[in-house]
Amino acid sequence: MSHAGNRAVEAAREYHDRTTHSYASVRQSGHSLDWDTKPFLYKVYPDLPVTPLPREFPQPVQDTLEAVNAFRGAGATLTLEILTSLLFFTAGLTRKKTYPGGGEMHFRAAPSTGALYQTEVYLVAADLPGLSAGVYHFSPGDFCLRRLRDGDFRSELSAAALDDGIAAAAATVVLTGIYWRNTWKYQARAYRHLFWDSGTMLANLLAAAGAMGIPARLITLFLDARVSGLLALDSDKEVSLELVPLGSAAAPAVSAPVEPISPRSLPFSSSEVDYPLVREIHAAASLVEPDEVKAVRASATGVPRSVPTTLLALPEPLPVAGRPLGETIIRRGSTRQFSGQPISARALSTALFHATRGIPADFLPGPGHRLVDLYLIVNAVDGIASGAYCYWPEAHGLEQLQAGDFRGQAGYLCLEQALGSDASAVIFFLAELGPILERFGNRGYRLANLEAGVIGGKCYLAAYGQGFGASGLTFYDGDVVRFFSPHARGKDALFVTVLGRSVRGAPGIEVPLQIAKK
Repeated sequence: MSHAGNRAVEAAREYHDRTTHSYASVRQSGHSLDWDTKPFLYKVYPDLPVTPLPREFPQPVQDTLEAVNAFRGAGATLTLEILTSLLFFTAGLTRKKTYPGGGEMHFRAAPSTGALYQTEVYLVAADLPGLSAGVYHFSPGDFCLRRLRDGDFRSELSAAALDDGIAAAAATVVLTGIYWRNTWKYQARAYRHLFWDSGTMLANLLAAAGAMGIPARLITLFLDARVSGLLALDSDKEVSLELVPLGSAAAPAVSAPVEPISPRSLPFSSSEVDYPLVREIHAAASLVEPDEVKAVRASATGVPRSVPTTLLALPEPLPVAGRPLGETIIRRGSTRQFSGQPISARALSTALFHATRGIPADFLPGPGHRLVDLYLIVNAVDGIASGAYCYWPEAHGLEQLQAGDFRGQAGYLCLEQALGSDASAVIFFLAELGPILERFGNRGYRLANLEAGVIGGKCYLAAYGQGFGASGLTFYDGDVVRFFSPHARGKDALFVTVLGRSVRGAPGIEVPLQIAKK
């Protein structure tokens, strides 16, 4: 792949096609894991000033289902304690499990492909009580902020995104992705994972902010190099993904000058393998000039959808789950084994409904608009016949594509993983990439994968809020499309989320790592 601008959309098409999974490709890759070079799961800045975060902070107590779509907030003031809560419930360490024999696993607030946690969290903040204005890195390992820059840089970030609201936000969270931490296992396909995983984190962040009354929205269109420069990233290894302005504060008159800095961070492993295809697709999808940002943002218009007149009506979704958002996130953990037992039609209806009520993002004109389509294989849902379906959020109904028992096919399509066959329902996210790339350029590839990740993250919250499990999976790309064709002809597979009744995991002792109470 040669370097291409955002409008040279053959770059995204080529990347997607070269990173598809097939029955043959996974057997011919020759890739094996080098455990001696597994990346360290935390980014460490050993020389930067440290601000310990309070260990007592408020929990989001709003019901999970209400919080999932409460992202507009109520105008509450962003304090250090609330900011700490948002960081914790987005990317914090929620618990630690020690296994017989001494093995240990740390669980974070949001899931990550392969538990590799390549998504880092930065903060561009105004003066807050207990926190001076600056650019910070959030370290979940020791629950601290480390200051990269001292001063108010909100205007600089605002200019990078051509968005005046950022300058008037109390703080903006910036999510980044570290290539090597995910390419170590998944090779060049890892670029897709940057957006699946940051999407699930964003589902947490937007829900937690809404539950605590903090207005929040998602910004995906910005000058990539300018944001990365503010964060002092090595852009060959770590890149800016999304921005989320939080709350409001008086805008600064001018931004502090942005001087080049090179803060030292510890290496993730003794050596790294470079995957040029990842760097090339990111460059091709980057926005370089302000006019590019304006043009792509102008493409965020509604696309009419023709909803079928004959649909299977789903039961009325539950308005509340009966479990607070904070408790749901702390108890969440990607399901590793399903029992094969059914969930109810109302439980599935509730998860689908609350996951698809919209995302407050700059690439979508408002609620009711989307880039991705949701296809399902229903294995075991009381009240819904087993079969293949397309879900229409606009009518909250299912279009039956084929009746029958497809457990075996579901497992195969999910890269021959038992989670697919044992799940109660398997949700496949597909999109017609051609029109998306035509509208947004290569940036549209990021947006489609991100939207799938956010909706998948909402499915996680809706499932665990109701007391059953969820997990994200990879898949055989072309086989997924063929299975759902002719309905899905011309589309591409992007992501998979499975829902079902969990089997208790391996024995061990779990303890919380932070106590989120106040």
